Formats: sequence, C-alpha cells, structure tokens
Amino acid sequence: MRIIQGDTAALADSGSRVRDYVALLKPRVMSLVVFTGFVGMALAPGHIHPLLAAVAVLCIALAAGASGAINMWYDRDIDAVMERTRTRPLPMGRIDPDDALAFGILLSVFSTALMGLAVNWVAAALLALTIGFYVFVYTMWLKRRTPQNIVIGGAAGAFPPMIGWAAVTGDVSWTSIALFLLIFMWTPPHFWALALYRRGDYARAGVPMLPVVAGERATKIQMLVYAVLLLPVSLAPTLLGAVGWLYGASAIALSALFVFASLRVLATANHRPARQMFAYSILYLFLLFALMLADRLIG
Repeated sequence: MRIIQGDTAALADSGSRVRDYVALLKPRVMSLVVFTGFVGMALAPGHIHPLLAAVAVLCIALAAGASGAINMWYDRDIDAVMERTRTRPLPMGRIDPDDALAFGILLSVFSTALMGLAVNWVAAALLALTIGFYVFVYTMWLKRRTPQNIVIGGAAGAFPPMIGWAAVTGDVSWTSIALFLLIFMWTPPHFWALALYRRGDYARAGVPMLPVVAGERATKIQMLVYAVLLLPVSLAPTLLGAVGWLYGASAIALSALFVFASLRVLATANHRPARQMFAYSILYLFLLFALMLADRLIG
C-alpha cells in the first residue's frame, strides 16, 4: 500500500514538474507566434515538403518557448512582485533559475540548428535574430530602461511570419516585411491596453511602461495613433497581391473596430474598455492572419 502511495506521489510530482517547464515556454504566447509563422509559410510562393514545413513550425515554437524561458529567468525578480506573474514557476521556487536558463539556451541552440540543417539557413538566421532580439534587446536592455520598450522590443514578436516565408523561399520579400510591420504596429496598443489596467503592477516592479511614466492620457492617445496607422498597414498584403479583397475588406472592418476600441479607451476614465481592447487585440491579430489563410485557400 505504501509503495502504491509512493509511486502515485512520485507520478504527481513528475507531472507537476512537466507542467512547470511547459509554463516556462509561455504556451499562450507561443500559440499565436506559431500561427503567424505558419501563415507566413502558407502565403509564400513555391513549395515546401510537408515534413519540412512541420519541422519549421516546430522550430518556431521551440524558439518562442526558449525566448520565454530565458525571459522568465532574467525577470524572476520583478515577476515575484507583479500580481500577474508572481505564481510563475521561478518566483514560486518550483524550478531552479540555473535549470531554467539552461533549458532556454538548449532550446535556442537546438531550434536554430535544426532549422538551418533541415530547412535553410536564411530562416535559421532570422530565428536566431528573433531569439537574440527578444532576450538581449528587449528583456535585458529596453524593458527596464525606457517607456518605448514594447515599441522597439515588439520587433521580436513580428519576425515569425518572415521566418515562415523564408522557410519556403529562402529569402525576404516585401510581403513578408508587410506581415512583419502588421505585428510590429499592433504590439504597442496591445501591450499598452494591458499596462493601463495593470499600471500598479508595473509601478511596483519598477518597469517604465508608458502609463507609469507618461500617464494614462498620453498612453491612450498613442494607442489611438497606432490603431489608426494599423488600418493602412493591415491592407498591405492585399495591395501587394499576396491575398485578395476577401481579406482586404475584412481587414478594413476589423481595423475600424480596433480604432473604435481605442476611442472608447480614450473617452472612458475606468479601465474596463482597456481590458476589452486587450482581449479584442488578440482576436484581431488572429482573425487577420486566419483571413489571409482563408483568402489564399479560396484563391
């Protein structure tokens, strides 16, 4: 009986440890990253073997997870202060910091090498650039130093469609740059919406997010500016001929709604519209890339 109980406890502990390592990968963030990378691959001209396509998607997922793990290792001090992040594995002491760092580095090296050897080295170089930008430029340099951290650092999350495109073509094109710009311009209002209603968290942690440094009204105005600029940027894939007007018309409608959400945030003193805009921003980006994929499949 004691043996069975011991085995059950060991199994439960093992399962909990696996969940902690999965949490290091930031799976919710990873899912959107992987999807945009896959759409970039689907839009690219040419052909890639399904097995190599699966390898490329796996490499993008592992690289995103590696970046998340190293980010959690470096930010474990401020994660312990912030209500949103204090239950993560490192602040709770469920994973040793050295183990988390080693895990992130191992995944970084493995995903980049596999992409280069199995797919091509252009995609691998972009993958390595993405990891390096997120870890060294955003996490270690910008995040704790400037309120423009998410503006510049957002480039890291914008690379996956370019990587997917390069996995098929072996190069970078105007269309892949347009996909990059779409995510790059989307990132600031997306994160500033979160920062508005989590302002106290960032202030306690000493992270100079725009609402903390410049105030809420200045943040809301900048969110509106980015939302307006997103409208023409979202049309770029259609104007470049990568997709048709099924996507184009939908992008106009979705982007107009994004602008409307920004106006509601600007006009309202409480944080409810900011919460709603943050939720919609995730849906917005997903729908845009899903519509590109649908347009290409129909076309």
